[in-house]
Amino acid sequence: MLTPKETINEDERLKSLKSFSILDTLPESDYDDITALAAEICGMPISTISLIDKDRQWFKSKHGLNVSETTRDISFCGHAINDPDNTMIVNDASEDDRFHDNPFVTGDLNIKFYAGVPFLNEDGFPLGTLCVFDNKPNSLTKSQIKALNVLSKQVMNLLKLRKNEQLLKSDINNLGERNLELEQFAFVAAHDLKSPLNNITSLSNLFKNIYGPQVDNEGNELIDLIIESSGKLKKLIDGLLDYSRSEEILKENKSNICTLDLESNITSFFSHEKDATITINTNEVECLEANETAINQILINLITNAIKYNDKENAVIKINLTETNTHYVFSIIDNGSGIPDNKKEEIFKIFSVNATEDKYGQRGNGIGLATVKKIVEKLGGTIQVESELKKGSNFIFSIKK
Repeated sequence: MLTPKETINEDERLKSLKSFSILDTLPESDYDDITALAAEICGMPISTISLIDKDRQWFKSKHGLNVSETTRDISFCGHAINDPDNTMIVNDASEDDRFHDNPFVTGDLNIKFYAGVPFLNEDGFPLGTLCVFDNKPNSLTKSQIKALNVLSKQVMNLLKLRKNEQLLKSDINNLGERNLELEQFAFVAAHDLKSPLNNITSLSNLFKNIYGPQVDNEGNELIDLIIESSGKLKKLIDGLLDYSRSEEILKENKSNICTLDLESNITSFFSHEKDATITINTNEVECLEANETAINQILINLITNAIKYNDKENAVIKINLTETNTHYVFSIIDNGSGIPDNKKEEIFKIFSVNATEDKYGQRGNGIGLATVKKIVEKLGGTIQVESELKKGSNFIFSIKK
C-alpha cells in the first residue's frame, strides 16, 4: 500500500478548506442528493463527498457507507487530489500497487472499484472529491465520467454558496452592531448637548432681562439671535433623540387598544389647539392589537405637522381608521397648503424639509417624518401621502396586525 503524498501548496489548500467552515457539520440534503445521484448514474453501491483534511478524510455526504471519516493515509481520495485536473479511476484495487493491501480492499467493505473527481476552489486547490465505489472490478462510460465531473463542480458551487451566505450573515451582523453603536453614540451625544444648550438659553435670557436696558439695539438683537439659534439646535437634538429612541419604542409588546381610548388620548393631547378641529372616525374598528406607544407617536407627529403647516384660519384634520385582513390602516386628512408632487417622497428622508417655516415662523428639522417612516416600516407597514396644492394632504399609513 502506498500512502498519499501531500499536495503541492498543501498549507494554502488546508487554509482554503478551513475557510469554508464545512468540516464536521451536520448532513445537508443538497449534498446527499448529489451522492445519491452519482451512485445512481454510475450504477455503484457507494458514493461520497470526501473532504481531505490534514490527517483525515471526512465525508460531508455518504451514500451506502456508514463511517463518517477515515485516516488520510488509507484514503483513495488522498491520491486523487494529487492529480486535480483529472478523474482518478481504479478498475480493480486488488491488483493496484497503491491499494491491494488497503483495509478498504481487504476488509469488510471489500472495495474493488473507485472513481473520484476532485473539486477545486477558485485558486485551483483541490479540497476533496466526489467519488463512487463498487465491490467488484468495474469501469465507467464516457458519459458517466462526464456526469461525475459535472456533479463534482456542483459540489464546489454548493460550498461557495454556503461560504458566501456565511459571509453575508457576518456582514449583516457587523452592520447591525455598527448601526447600534452609531445610534447609541447619537443618543449619548444629543443627550449630553442638551444640558449646555439649556444653560446657554437660560443665561442668555437672564442676561437680557438684567442687562438688556443697558445694551444697544444691535446687542439685544445678537442676544435674541443666540436664544433663537439655541432653540433651533435644541429642537434638532430632540428630533435626533426621538429618531434614535424609535428602536426602543418598537421593543414594546403589543397591547389591546380600545379605539375610544385612542380617540380620547389624541383629542385631549391637542385640546389646547384653539384653531384646530380634529375628528376621528373609528367606527369600523373597535379594538386593535398593536404597539400603543408607537401608534401614538406616529399620530401625534402627523397631526402636529398638519396643524403647524396649515395655511387656513382653522385647521381641519380628519382621522379615519379601517382594517384589512392583515393590516390596520390610518388616514390623516388635512385642509392645509398641500405638498408638491416632487416632494412627496423626499419629505420622508431624514433632514429633508418641505416648507421654509411653519405658521409660527419656525423652520422644521426634517427628522419627524423620517422617524415616522422608520417606525411604520419596522411595524410591517407602509406610509405614503396624497396631496393637492392649496387643498390639503392625506397621509396614509398601515400597521401589520
